Amino acid sequence: MARQRGREGWIGNLLGRKKPKVAAVALANKTARIAWTLMARQEDYGP
Repeated sequence: MARQRGREGWIGNLLGRKKPKVAAVALANKTARIAWTLMARQEDYGP
């Protein structure tokens, strides 16, 4: 399955269902989880 870009992805779906501030917190949470995992595994980010 190819990754979706733009508003068609999970954040666009979330913005359609939730308020923008809630979606922003969800995006920050996802980014923090990715950053923590990369640091814990000592890996480089590669989408």
